[in-house]
Amino acid sequence: MTSTTQQTQAAEIAVVAPLDKTLSYSIPTTLAMDVRIGSRVRVPLGRRQVVGYVMGWMEPGDTPLKDILEVIDPHPLFHAHHAAFYLRAARYYVCPPGVAVKTALPAGLSALDSKPSVLSDKLYQATTSEEQPQGARQREILNFIRSANQATLSQLRQQFSAPHAVLQRLESLGFVQVEEIERCRDPFAEVAVDDHQAVVLNPAQQQAVNQVEEALEGPASFRSFLLHGVTGSGKTEVYLRAIARTLKLGRQALVLVPEIALTPQLVARFRSWFQEHDVRLAVLHSGLSDGERYDAWRQVARGDIDVVIGARSAVFAPLPDLGLIVVDEEHDGSYKQSEGFRYNARDLALMRGQMDEAVVLLGSATPVLTTYQRALDGHLTHLQLPERTAERKLPQVQLVDLSQHEGESLLSEPLQAALAEALQAGEQTLLLLNRRGYAPFLLCHDCGASLRCPNCDITLTYSQVQSSLRCHYCDFRINPPSSCDHCSGVRLLPEGMGTERLEEEIRQNFPDARVARMDRDTTSRKGAHHRLVGQMMAGEIDVLIGTQMIAKGHDFPAVTLVGVLNADTALNLPDFRSAERVFSLLSQVAGRAGRGDRPGRVMIQTYAADNYALDYVARHDYQGFAELELSQRQALDYPPFGYLVNLVLSGNDENKVHNAAEQLSANLMSSAVAGSMDMAVEVLGPAPCLLPRLRNKHRMQILLKSVQREPLRRQIEQVGRFRSQLPAGVVLTVDVDPVDMF
Repeated sequence: MTSTTQQTQAAEIAVVAPLDKTLSYSIPTTLAMDVRIGSRVRVPLGRRQVVGYVMGWMEPGDTPLKDILEVIDPHPLFHAHHAAFYLRAARYYVCPPGVAVKTALPAGLSALDSKPSVLSDKLYQATTSEEQPQGARQREILNFIRSANQATLSQLRQQFSAPHAVLQRLESLGFVQVEEIERCRDPFAEVAVDDHQAVVLNPAQQQAVNQVEEALEGPASFRSFLLHGVTGSGKTEVYLRAIARTLKLGRQALVLVPEIALTPQLVARFRSWFQEHDVRLAVLHSGLSDGERYDAWRQVARGDIDVVIGARSAVFAPLPDLGLIVVDEEHDGSYKQSEGFRYNARDLALMRGQMDEAVVLLGSATPVLTTYQRALDGHLTHLQLPERTAERKLPQVQLVDLSQHEGESLLSEPLQAALAEALQAGEQTLLLLNRRGYAPFLLCHDCGASLRCPNCDITLTYSQVQSSLRCHYCDFRINPPSSCDHCSGVRLLPEGMGTERLEEEIRQNFPDARVARMDRDTTSRKGAHHRLVGQMMAGEIDVLIGTQMIAKGHDFPAVTLVGVLNADTALNLPDFRSAERVFSLLSQVAGRAGRGDRPGRVMIQTYAADNYALDYVARHDYQGFAELELSQRQALDYPPFGYLVNLVLSGNDENKVHNAAEQLSANLMSSAVAGSMDMAVEVLGPAPCLLPRLRNKHRMQILLKSVQREPLRRQIEQVGRFRSQLPAGVVLTVDVDPVDMF
């Protein structure tokens, strides 16, 4: 039996349905040559037909099996070792295998009648004839084809206007041969590639490169590294050299980034580096069209790609011979999928590295504390870049105590003065306000009522630009009312601040400044991130206002001032990770300042100037923060010294959800005692979720905590047994290793 084609009569199929296991189907003799691991197939399920994916082979037993009805794709979408990876990931995160595979693959492949279009092109090759045609235009086009050995119709259209008739004539005269080929869409075909600028590594960078290359050049085996470097320390240069070594060894590389916004800048840098070496790059993320992602995926599966760059879903890319996985900004919460298949791409990168015998390189200036502790324990090799490149200094960080600078303006006097100085000097500024819209809510100043989402227990965010009130969870929208529904008062005024309001104020106070905004509202259209980044790099923006996406990995050399407006908000969230999130976000955004030739300056407005997390940010002291935070976590058995699973029950009927949560908690506690696990797994709750009603669903949660993973896995198995006892209308979601409790 081989791993590519079937030698048995039955296949293991992951069907796109909420089933916790794969199903067995018989392979008809008419399809025997077409069914392969990774094939997308049509199969019967009960009285209906669904899409499934071939995950493996099996010997049929005595029980009759239903037949596979159709092979939908002529070529497999992944290979045998990818199937094993997908199934292992699905088991770990307690996700139906078909749902996990559906999530891994490009969108649009789970419906029976859906198949992304495949574009075609024509490839022209010159025959062996050395004669020349009579027409001057025919000779011109033929000589172009001969000089290039071959040319596609797309290439010829770029060189010559309306070449079709001439090409048909050349074909009929026997000067060229033509064949139909597949044309792949390239979302970055028009992205300009600058010439590569050689960079001399400093000793710390070179030492990191040497250690990674040593791991790559040895016998194929799993090795993991934490590249812990301050912002601006040149981590990307280490990535590039590690990738170059991987490619020279004949293997492939995968690079994960946390945000789509980072992809164009990274792709341009990689193309610049590798443009002379004919390296084939592909990009995978949800911002692409279905066709673009489908094209890239099939190229990867065929082995036509050397390096894949993408967001979290790219961890599933079917690279046949993966040698290196880079996870950039590994601390970022965007690597965790928040719905459906709730995987964490950072953790799956480590799992895949083990299964593919690849080197995994995690990089960050502020590693997540679980990763940092693994490095301290020796499970990852700790590589450190303690200084910025070119001997640049880290920016000076100032905490602005708002209790001493209260006023009507969103900007304190010190920050306004610093902004004026930066504008006068022709320097760029970033302003972080992690709340989009004009204001968090409208408040009636007669009765104190606020307008709330009818589907979620939160206030509606007011957007003055769109003249609407919007829920950012369920996308409910209404026009602002003229009067209050509670008291008929007309004094409905915006309260709080959002990025829209900040933009308005900056434009009023600094009318000559070129101001732009980067948040979900301004970057929803395709290419919007790239345009904003390009404008910043070209010096066409003086002040960039944004939510946390402006803190993620951007390299703007002209930015000398960073201002943070609402540093306190996240500190007050009831989550044991709140201090870590604040420290990471503020350290990252602070790191955007002073990356060029001019020194940087950071001003953080806060009412909690004595908070320990802010103090460590101001001192650029990751190690000090980590030591204090880890000691507190260890005392409470929280990660990385313990493991968590969050069980969320939701439904339309609040009483049903509450009763089901109480019953499930009681069952879990009794099963733990019966299984002698009462000291191994702690059952906390049930309690209302931090957002107790979301998208019109009432929500309760139960938290499972253990200092050992195995008892927790056994308890999760009990959860599966109790799931069938839930009342109709109540849904149970299992979130393994949750990163938040919202």
